[in-house]
Amino acid sequence: MSLEHDIKNMVESLGLTLYDTAVVTEHDEIIFRVNVTAKERVSLEQCVEATKLLSPLLDVTPPVSGEYRLEVGTPGIERKLKTLSHFEYSVGEKVAITTVDKLKIRGTLLSVEAGIITVEDTISMLDVSIKFSEVSKASTFFEW
Repeated sequence: MSLEHDIKNMVESLGLTLYDTAVVTEHDEIIFRVNVTAKERVSLEQCVEATKLLSPLLDVTPPVSGEYRLEVGTPGIERKLKTLSHFEYSVGEKVAITTVDKLKIRGTLLSVEAGIITVEDTISMLDVSIKFSEVSKASTFFEW
């Protein structure tokens, strides 16, 4: 089993869903980020509980060599969509997608079925369907 699989199982035991993990460097400090989601809103208490649960695992199986800081939080309202499950989780939200052919699609994510992503494009007002494999970069966005 992998470390990410173990993290996923532990997070799910708290009623949360693992969105992703990342190692980032900020101000010369290495941070191991664990982003979680839930059907309802994720509370600060749930993030603290996840941190306490994950810390012993990461002490035994560190995600990086050397010193780092564990940070458990949510991916936020505007987040990168990297996996098919990220798209599935975001149905109904506003998305911005750039394809490998540099086509830009911006609109409401309508569905994700069998690896096909369908978006109602805000400019043409047409439904645009693309394969997940054609996505170069994507994120959700919030219209303020």
